[in-house]
Amino acid sequence: MSRVPGWLGRLGAGLSRMGRQLEERRARAEAEADADGPVGASPAGPGPGAAGPASGSGEASAAGARPGPPATGAPGPAGGSAAGESGSGLAAAQPEGGAPGIVPAPPAYAPAVAARPDPVDAVPWGMRVAAEAGWRLLVLAGTLWVVMKVISTVQLVVLAFVAALLITALLQPTVSRLKGFGLPRGLATALTAVTGFVIMGLVGWFVVWQVMDNLGNVSARVRDGIEELKRWAIDSPFHVTESQINDIAQNLSDTIGTNTEEITSAGLTGVTVMVEVLTGILLAMFSTLFLLYDGKKVWHWVLKLVPAQARPGVAGAGPRAWRTLTAYVRGTVIVALIDAVFIGLGIYFLDVPLAVPLGVFIFLFAFIPLVGAVISGALAVVVALVTNGVFTALMVLVVVLAVQQIEGHVLQPFILGRAVRVHPLAVVLTVAAGGLVAGIGGAVVAVPLVAVTNTVVGYLRAYSEDQVLRRLATVPAVGPLAPVGAVGSAGRAGGGPAGPGGSGGAGGAGGSGSAGEAGGAGGSGGAGGRERPETE
Repeated sequence: MSRVPGWLGRLGAGLSRMGRQLEERRARAEAEADADGPVGASPAGPGPGAAGPASGSGEASAAGARPGPPATGAPGPAGGSAAGESGSGLAAAQPEGGAPGIVPAPPAYAPAVAARPDPVDAVPWGMRVAAEAGWRLLVLAGTLWVVMKVISTVQLVVLAFVAALLITALLQPTVSRLKGFGLPRGLATALTAVTGFVIMGLVGWFVVWQVMDNLGNVSARVRDGIEELKRWAIDSPFHVTESQINDIAQNLSDTIGTNTEEITSAGLTGVTVMVEVLTGILLAMFSTLFLLYDGKKVWHWVLKLVPAQARPGVAGAGPRAWRTLTAYVRGTVIVALIDAVFIGLGIYFLDVPLAVPLGVFIFLFAFIPLVGAVISGALAVVVALVTNGVFTALMVLVVVLAVQQIEGHVLQPFILGRAVRVHPLAVVLTVAAGGLVAGIGGAVVAVPLVAVTNTVVGYLRAYSEDQVLRRLATVPAVGPLAPVGAVGSAGRAGGGPAGPGGSGGAGGAGGSGSAGEAGGAGGSGGAGGRERPETE
């Protein structure tokens, strides 16, 4: 039994030495963790101390388990006492008695794991913008492709309805005026539609009658004109011989004879086109009648198809788009009529045949901006050249250019105004695209479509900005709160009722009396502030 205390002492000394080593490793790990800046680590207070010498007392061995200065126990013998035994037990149980809520740092030998970045942050900003714009453009392109396929399938119906819209925009003011005179809506619609269709039919009949009546005279004059051109080419400085001209005429005749089947099929195609044109005219007439009579009901039905969130904006854009279309159609009709009258009079006084049909062609082609004027003017010059010679053709060219210059620089800006102003480049590109998609009909409806789209987009952009400003105006302004106990001058930002003992400014809570002086004109400086007599 005499050796038992010595054995216990050695065991206690070994446990103490092991505890010191563990504490040193833990201290090094915490130092490395603090240097790397781990999340959630907090200082654990002063580092735990070891228990002095190997044969210390119980308080010295347990000093690492509680804060405070280390106890300096008297060194005991190697055998120690029962207190040393209990001290070693406390040192071994020290991790369970640590501060609660402290997450121990990982050991020093654990490998450092780099934090994985957010996938969104890993992609560059420019690439994210390009990707978002790319898929939106793909969706838009797919939608447009589907729409164009549907339109190409029912092209006749679409063109007839668009023509009905243009005619309705032209005749709607007349219907409104007749209704203002007291006529019922049905009677006003019937009178306007019948009158408009009769006028269009009479103009078409007159053009056909003029062409048929002057066909024989024109044929003779064309032959004479060709002979005159032949003599002019021979006498010109271009050194053209009669044999070359005869060879050109023979080649043209052989080409016509070789392609007889193609010409015949083209004639059959022309018959099919005429049937489609007549069908489109009938569809346009019926659509015009219904649009003139029930245009508002049709528009309200279309609004019901729009989502509720976008309905107010579309409801405001619709009337503005209709006014733009009406202004475009009426202005274009007036400009085309002026062009047809003045150019037709010039052709008539220059004794060019088919003056009236040429005037009608000029009127119709005026609905195709820029391109239509060039085509109709070139047709008039060619007819004058073939029938009356070079001098008359030059005079017709002068008349056409003069009228078109006046129309482009004076009439269109004055009549059409800013309501339907479209950039010339947009007009050319739109007319070309419309002609490629739907032929002459597409070229006619392309420019009014762009004008209406421009009006709608401008209104919707202004409407969205106005809605944003309205929402910002309804949000109450919230300012920063002044800290309690701030200097009294902070109360100058607030206000309060006057009078002794009243509360100070809104920003002077807890300040001195000057806050109440500025905010409440003599009130108290706020909670806990000193009262101060009024000085201002």
